[in-house]
Amino acid sequence: MCTLHANSAREALVKLCTLPLLAGENVSDRFVVPTVASAVDLVVHLDLDSAGRRGVREVVAVPGRVEQGVVETADVFTSRGGHLVRADGFPPHPERFARLGVDLAALLRARG
Repeated sequence: MCTLHANSAREALVKLCTLPLLAGENVSDRFVVPTVASAVDLVVHLDLDSAGRRGVREVVAVPGRVEQGVVETADVFTSRGGHLVRADGFPPHPERFARLGVDLAALLRARG
C-alpha cells in the first residue's frame, strides 16, 4: 500500500510508471510498465469536497495486463452525481479474498 499524488486513478498509474524512468537509461518502460501492472491490484482515488473533506472518488482494478505500453484498468466504483456507484470492473485475484472467507461478488453487490 502506498500513497501518490495524482488527479485520477489512471493518472496515478501513469505517474507510477513514469517516475522510475527518471533513473536514466538503465531502466526502460518495457520493464517498468509490466512490473507496475503486475504489482498493483487496486487504485483508490481520493478527492477533496467543497468542505475540504476527503472522500473516495473512484476505485480502479488493475488486472495485470499491458496494451500498447499502457496499464489496463477496469472501473470498480466511480462517482456519479457526487455518489460512489458500482461499475462493471472486478478486482483481480478473487482467490485471495476467498482464502480469507470473503465472498467478493457478494461484497461488491452489497456496495453497489
